[in-house]
Amino acid sequence: MDKKPEDIKVILATDCGSTTTKAILIKYHEGEYRLVVRGEAPTTVEAPFEDVTMGVLNAVSEVTELAGRELIDKEGRIIRPTENDKGCDIYISTSSAGGGLQMMVAGVVRSMTAKSAEHAALGAGAIVMDVIASNDKRLPYQQIERIRQLRPDMILLSGGIDGGTIKHVAELAELISAADPKPRLGIGYHLPVIFAGNKEARGEVKDIIEDKVDLRIVENIRPVLEEENLKPAREMIHNLFMEHVMAQAPGYKKLMGWTDAPIMPTPGAVGAIMKRVADEENIQVLGVDIGGATTDVFSVFNNPSYDPTKAEHETENPKTIFNRTVSANLGMSYSISNVFKEAGIKNIVRWIPFDMDEVVLRNQVKNKMIRPTTIPQAIETLIFEQAVAREALRLALIQHCNFATTLKGVQKQRTISETFEQVGSDTIVDLMGLDIVIGSGGVLSHAPRRNQAAMLLLDAFQPYGITRLAVDSIFMMPQLGVLSTIHPKAATEVFRKDCLIHLGTAVCPFGNSKTGTKVGKYRIETEDGDIHTGELLYGFMEKFDLPVGKTAKLRFEPARGFDIGRGSGKTLETVVHGGVVGLILDGRGRPLVIPEDNTERVQSLVRWLLALDVYPEEALKINR
Repeated sequence: MDKKPEDIKVILATDCGSTTTKAILIKYHEGEYRLVVRGEAPTTVEAPFEDVTMGVLNAVSEVTELAGRELIDKEGRIIRPTENDKGCDIYISTSSAGGGLQMMVAGVVRSMTAKSAEHAALGAGAIVMDVIASNDKRLPYQQIERIRQLRPDMILLSGGIDGGTIKHVAELAELISAADPKPRLGIGYHLPVIFAGNKEARGEVKDIIEDKVDLRIVENIRPVLEEENLKPAREMIHNLFMEHVMAQAPGYKKLMGWTDAPIMPTPGAVGAIMKRVADEENIQVLGVDIGGATTDVFSVFNNPSYDPTKAEHETENPKTIFNRTVSANLGMSYSISNVFKEAGIKNIVRWIPFDMDEVVLRNQVKNKMIRPTTIPQAIETLIFEQAVAREALRLALIQHCNFATTLKGVQKQRTISETFEQVGSDTIVDLMGLDIVIGSGGVLSHAPRRNQAAMLLLDAFQPYGITRLAVDSIFMMPQLGVLSTIHPKAATEVFRKDCLIHLGTAVCPFGNSKTGTKVGKYRIETEDGDIHTGELLYGFMEKFDLPVGKTAKLRFEPARGFDIGRGSGKTLETVVHGGVVGLILDGRGRPLVIPEDNTERVQSLVRWLLALDVYPEEALKINR
């Protein structure tokens, strides 16, 4: 793209999803970039249309009608550049149509090079279908069979540090050669395989598989044990996604000719905008997108091994680390039965504030499986589905924490007398240091009350300390992610002002006690001079109105045994931000303990839900 960012005033962006294509129009107005309108239409990648550009034009046509701005000419092309009140300056797009980018990764050691390869693939927006490793306990013929069965879009092969042994890397290449894998889309071309392993093994890998696959070689993902170098592999994944995967999907060649920037996989674009905002604002972010079939968790946390002296090193040594995980069978419609199975009936029932017959509950799950696109028509059904959502989110976060860990295999010297020892695999997800949780997906973004979304995030993720809560208003993060690669200012301005709906700030002391005992003393002073003081009691929640855009000074003195971020019993003074829900004081303790006794459990749930005005009071009188 040859346009300078300052010359871009009108931006058209689309996201081609598996079922719906979303289009947004952004304009520069009175010194800032803002969202104008949004339109959507069914994605047309399958029969009878088999041309994704039809869905794009239909979505853009809706934007045209809503904005009163002509964007498509008589030949069915997007008008560029702008002509008076017609057209746009740039058009960009993301895509997850056709099932998105599906990959396999392979590495020598499952917990080291193979995991680094998985980091690279997930961060690039791929669904990782399987991980092949020399030590994954499968026999060679089983691994070969697996590669043949899955038919991924591409394979990422890693293994070994630079200068290390090449034997195991060669064995992995032999497996791929023996499998002779075929791509999922298209015929007549070789499956792309990216080799990002030991540079000493490049010659041997070439000899083994070059004639059977489209081999691409990039820098080693793990050049030394202490470092990951993911950027070259991720860039190659993006390039091959455009060159091979997108080019084979119906109508994408035409779409690629329309766009002013490379089409990005939807999840990769979401990660791009989250990381940019986190780095620009120097905050730590946890985001979730809960869909019908899958739940994606994104996080940007401080890198525990960051060394400023190595910041300019040829390999990555970022101050923050971006991680993404895909919980492929945790969703609210197509995968609801799997959530039910994984969480167990007891864990789902514990969130329902009235007695619910187990048969009725199981029937609710079956009904949702039969009619996955339905939305709750009764308050009891809504409460049940939101109980399931809590468990889906909780399980997805556990998987994410287990994946987002410090590098395994890294060694460091403790004392002169000690030998080198392996560093523990503790997660880098720091719930006390977390600044903001962003929720997305129908159950969160379209909850009947914003208070319900706030409660879901608090119950499922259980952040502690001071944490802001937000939801994505209309899921425009993918379009903003690809926009951030060419116009960061426009992307971040729209993200802050139009994309996020700020729910408020949660104050969640860490620690446990008995119901009714003191958790801490608080003093809240608003910008208008209103002062609220009191004691937060264990097992209770309080909510104060604090509108969007407003702040308040908070002083919190935790009781002995409770920590609000400064250490046990130490006072915290800070500024908290408002939202559509307000300021929430969560005295339920961390980790959150729900009473085992049924009567006590229901009483506690009702007390919490009423405190945050989550459901109408009448709805909580069922069976009471």
